Amino acid sequence: MKQKVRYAVIGLGHIAQTAVLPAFAHAENSELVALVTRNPDKDRQLSRRYRVNAYSYDDLETAIDREKVDAVYIATPNSLHREHTERAARSGSHVLCEKPMAASERDCEAMIDVTEQNKVKLMIAYRLHFHDANLHAVEVARSGNLGDLRYFTSLFGIRVDGDNIRLKKDLGGGTLFDIGIYCINAARYLFRDEPVEVTSFTASNGEKRFSEVEEMASVILRFPQERLAIFTCSFGSAKIGYYSLVGTKGHLRLENAYEYRDDATCVVTIGGERTEKVFTPGDQFAAELIYFSDCILNDRTPEPSGSEGLADVRVINAIYESASTGRSIQVEPVCKNTRPEPEMQIKRPPVEKVAKV
Repeated sequence: MKQKVRYAVIGLGHIAQTAVLPAFAHAENSELVALVTRNPDKDRQLSRRYRVNAYSYDDLETAIDREKVDAVYIATPNSLHREHTERAARSGSHVLCEKPMAASERDCEAMIDVTEQNKVKLMIAYRLHFHDANLHAVEVARSGNLGDLRYFTSLFGIRVDGDNIRLKKDLGGGTLFDIGIYCINAARYLFRDEPVEVTSFTASNGEKRFSEVEEMASVILRFPQERLAIFTCSFGSAKIGYYSLVGTKGHLRLENAYEYRDDATCVVTIGGERTEKVFTPGDQFAAELIYFSDCILNDRTPEPSGSEGLADVRVINAIYESASTGRSIQVEPVCKNTRPEPEMQIKRPPVEKVAKV
């Protein structure tokens, strides 16, 4: 029986260089065999560092065939996710795609269709579904100790420089697609349900770097049973990232909820009694690789699946519609039968910082 899944990584930007490529050292059932990039001449240094061949985007099919690639990790700009998924699937490769899954529902649905038609697996890279701190929060939420869950709040802010592709509208940029998606996803997996209505506002401070996408967005999501999730995400603030979940008997707060290099601290307060648990960093990207490779080797259906990615993109599009029209927007929920479970936790040592080329 085959013991390792052979991967090509498509796209060699920041997340690939600093997190995905180093993660293969901690993923015992996964092997990096090829790099696929916009300019392979520019990335010869990475090719030498990881001792694998580099190919251009145009030669993706050649790379898959020549290097006997079993699966691809797509880390290209959001606007290219559909194209690279379709090409990889039609070449017989399983697909692990960075989030957001795509910039439109139509693209998400096409990605689901092409992987199903070609009988390959599709997983969206929601690393927090394997993160011990977030899975601890899931366990607390499920336990009933907080009582009936009533509302979720979150702030997620970073500062993004003007030349960053996350500020390019045609590449699928914007605060909601890049960081707001974490808040949406967390609310969904803690409530274990889908939002049915959104109300939102976007704002920008007039700086040139925010000429194409919003500086920040504030959102209210209405869930079944009259529960609310409220969050703000920003590309122009000091660094912050936490969420709170409040029930009728208690509440929890997770600091550094969305990070992969820092400690995360979960504080649970029930009946006035406070407990605190600190979670040290682990290699969340290796966890994704290990899990997806296990699904391939043992013919299991991955979760987070394509429907998970579609659900978030549908909510994001409704958020933008609400912000542009000034109206609350109804959302048709994506049918979901599975959610992150505490048993999904996979922890490996954190990656050491590596120099980008």
